[in-house]
Amino acid sequence: MVEVSMTGAGIARGQGVALWRQIAATLEAEISRGRAAAGERLPTEAVLTARFGVNRHTVRRALEDLEARGLIRVEQGRGAFVAEDVVDYRLGPRTRFSELIRRENREPAGRILRVSEMPAETQLAEALGIRRGRLVLRAERLGLVNGRPMVLGHHHFPLPRCAGVAEALESDPSITAALAACGVPDYRRRSSRITARLPTPEEAALLQQSRSRPVMVAESINVDPDGQPVDWTLAVYAAGRVQLVVEP
Repeated sequence: MVEVSMTGAGIARGQGVALWRQIAATLEAEISRGRAAAGERLPTEAVLTARFGVNRHTVRRALEDLEARGLIRVEQGRGAFVAEDVVDYRLGPRTRFSELIRRENREPAGRILRVSEMPAETQLAEALGIRRGRLVLRAERLGLVNGRPMVLGHHHFPLPRCAGVAEALESDPSITAALAACGVPDYRRRSSRITARLPTPEEAALLQQSRSRPVMVAESINVDPDGQPVDWTLAVYAAGRVQLVVEP
């Protein structure tokens, strides 16, 4: 006969079910019943450790399972939060970040992290239709939804045509407005290539997510009405907060 002992939180030892699985199931049930609302911060690992009478490694394993299944999100330095509904981000010929986010009844925002000049390597030169080694303008922009980071965009603009982008971004983080200031009032997405990988330490920190959770990467070429490339973008999306919808 197997002896089963119970912790103070109703977690059974000796019944053949790993403790971390029982903790994950308990927290999942509480989330499902609405005891923890979307966006609400969960108790700290120390609090959960005391509640379930287990070590911190066991609690961490349970949280990792919940995060992997999209039930919670873990933000570095802030803790674990109940996951909100993901954003449907539509990649079509005319994708505009602020317009799409407002269409989802959420509040968009943007923050420019860095703007610099760099020589174009082979892939970038081919995408923009310029010579290898020619200078391009690189702008890194963090896109936020309801105050939380969703996408890190690395934009590359041909010079000298888009030299005014740097100055325009100083007063307005909108890429669309910056291109308009350079004489490109409209542009469309010519192509997109989507892949998935693990984030770099910097990407994880900026997107406020775990390094063990994948990100989606969309490589896109945007062209002006005459078909000339004006922006080659690598957009890194927090996969737990967005699903990319590709439209013709």
